[in-house]
Amino acid sequence: MTRTFTRRSREQERAALLDGLLTSGAWAAHGPAADPAELERHVLALTVTDPDVDTGGVLSRALRQALDARYEAGWQPTEVLHVVGGRLTRRVLRLAQELVVHAPVPGAPPEWAAQLAALGRSHTQAGLVVGDWVFREELGAQDGWRDGLRLLGLLRQLPPLEALGPVPSQWGRAPAGPDLAGQAVAGVDPKVLARIRALLAKAESTDYPQEAEALSAKAQDLLTRHAIDAAVLAARTHSPSVVRARRVPVADPYAGAKVQLLDAVGRANEVRVVWTHSVGLATVVGHPDDLELVAVLFASLLVQADRAVEEAGRTGLGRDRRFRRGFLFAYAERIGQRLTDARAAARGDAARTYGAELVPVLAERTEAVETAFTALFPRVRAARRTRVDAVGWAAGTAAADRADLG
Repeated sequence: MTRTFTRRSREQERAALLDGLLTSGAWAAHGPAADPAELERHVLALTVTDPDVDTGGVLSRALRQALDARYEAGWQPTEVLHVVGGRLTRRVLRLAQELVVHAPVPGAPPEWAAQLAALGRSHTQAGLVVGDWVFREELGAQDGWRDGLRLLGLLRQLPPLEALGPVPSQWGRAPAGPDLAGQAVAGVDPKVLARIRALLAKAESTDYPQEAEALSAKAQDLLTRHAIDAAVLAARTHSPSVVRARRVPVADPYAGAKVQLLDAVGRANEVRVVWTHSVGLATVVGHPDDLELVAVLFASLLVQADRAVEEAGRTGLGRDRRFRRGFLFAYAERIGQRLTDARAAARGDAARTYGAELVPVLAERTEAVETAFTALFPRVRAARRTRVDAVGWAAGTAAADRADLG
């Protein structure tokens, strides 16, 4: 009995030592207290204590606990991976992906299930995630511990986000707040979505700016008419107005200008946008079909903007960061104007079709989005105007005038 007690005590002491090293090492690895020299001291101590890296699973458990805590703080799987990919190496991102896809999430709602399925969700619950990753990456002990500490430090210091739906501890119970993720709802008419995608694909591939502009404008017209038809049908069948929220990763460089473009597309389609700069995520709030179509149009316009910037770069100006930033801000501003004009034209056509019936329908649709948005972001503030390069602004405006809106 004495021998068993002694052996267990030593194992407990070793686990406690590792826990302490992980806690202080994570702070040294990432965040305001990051200290490269202190990090290396922790890496060396961990390597001496466990040269095979996480043989007892202490780091794997710490990472899972940190991930679970982020989920409870409003984060979702793909959002965590977006931040990890933007701040750490691809090798650490692969560890984070292993952690996400193997973490048990019983009873996940449709939004989570879709994200995990896209990531290649495993139905088995892995044991030592870190140990398996170290083996596959063929890492030495110091590299394995160092990367693990960096990921742990990042996960533990991510700020809370607005919960778009029930967090894991609430699954299966009534949500404590507004459920803006919700259950699956009917999506965009596949035929309409296919037409819009086809128009935008042509816009992205054409070498003629005027053709691209006409195609993009047509896409916005289809977006608006689809939204109006869906709203009128819902009103006639007394269907409740459904509003959802989702987050859109926006990566550097020039993330602020890209978000400006997303906001321009959103404003033209009754979708509100909030930018959380610290983590590179934009939250969009609107009706489900609008959110899907805005995502499609935004992605296409980003492709067209990138191509336009590259074209400008051939003149020599496009290689300057200030020029590119000003270019993209102006592009977003002008695209917003053009999309709004296209929406107004489509609404005029719809008014001739539906008559006086249309006004209260559109008003109710707008009010539903505003109500949900205010509930989710009661203290949001407008972004400040940004000073940009004048030459880039002029070039971006010209490029936006040539852009294809479908």
